[in-house]
Amino acid sequence: MFATCIKVNEWMSEFNGQWGVAGGWAIDLFIGKETRIHLDIEVALFRENQHMLKKALPGWSFEKAVKGELITWEEEWLELPVHEIHGVHKQVGERLEVLLNETKDDRWIFRRESSISFPESSLFLDSKEGIPYLHPAVVLLYKAKNAREKDHADFNAVKDLLKVEDKEWLQKALWVHVPGHEWIHEL
Repeated sequence: MFATCIKVNEWMSEFNGQWGVAGGWAIDLFIGKETRIHLDIEVALFRENQHMLKKALPGWSFEKAVKGELITWEEEWLELPVHEIHGVHKQVGERLEVLLNETKDDRWIFRRESSISFPESSLFLDSKEGIPYLHPAVVLLYKAKNAREKDHADFNAVKDLLKVEDKEWLQKALWVHVPGHEWIHEL
């Protein structure tokens, strides 16, 4: 179980900053079991640690997503609106998507709506297997806009497992980000 996440944890073992598995895999790590098939793997890290990524993964090539196009990422500092990096292992072709996250004054800042924040110290949790992952309430906030069937499945799988304060935070954040979203009433 979680073979993909365990492999990513090994890849990231030399990364000296905070990071965590994101997306649907983060939901499954929180729940403690694989609930659906995942076609890719994403990790989240803080923007200020972006150059640590290349040091931790020297056998990889990286591209930045710019206006829907992948462009080679050299050594330049990536600023918003660039927030997505795609890595490919040069020898075996393994793929990893990296999502850069904003912070200010010990708070994670939602890049889509800067009035939404979360304590930086609580952003990443650890699974029973010792794999760091992005907090499920934050994952769901990202998934809410243009939610697909798999996003609704992730929400339904995790909503009753969230702490009361996490449900309240997500509900308030959804009101700001996607007012009237169906998940608001389900929380």
